[in-house]
Amino acid sequence: MQDAIRQQFGAAIDSLEAAILAFPDAAWTSGDKWHQPWYLAFHTVFWLDLYLSESSADYQPPPPFTRGEMEAGAFPERPYLKDELIAWLRRCREGLAARLVTLATPDGARRRCRLQWGEMEAQELLLYNLRHVQHHVAQLNLLIRLAGGKPTPWVMRADGLEPMP
Repeated sequence: MQDAIRQQFGAAIDSLEAAILAFPDAAWTSGDKWHQPWYLAFHTVFWLDLYLSESSADYQPPPPFTRGEMEAGAFPERPYLKDELIAWLRRCREGLAARLVTLATPDGARRRCRLQWGEMEAQELLLYNLRHVQHHVAQLNLLIRLAGGKPTPWVMRADGLEPMP
């Protein structure tokens, strides 16, 4: 089961990376404030990383990103570049591998995770996180189409992952 989850969650991350890279550069900062493609990509990577950490109390994103996404009404000071988001997303792949190791036992899977909006078991948070990523990948693909670009193809399984030992 863990390998299947790793393959499917990895596919969601691959899909997000593909959507970021496929987005037409001319439209990366277009649209209203909260629905600009760069912001949707940033929002998705931010929460992906935070949920993989399983706690909002001591979560710290990598520079140049801040915890501002956790504050109601806060908006980044500048649009983030695709390269910045891709580098962070690649770091999240490592976070996913580490998180799956902690879920390998029943106690690890049922461990309670505390977030600013509530708590849930680690295994449920992992699936919640996967759904959140896919939700925003779909939005980004719609915006790619509306911007005159070509939406990314469906990713069936994560690319290049070795089976878990």
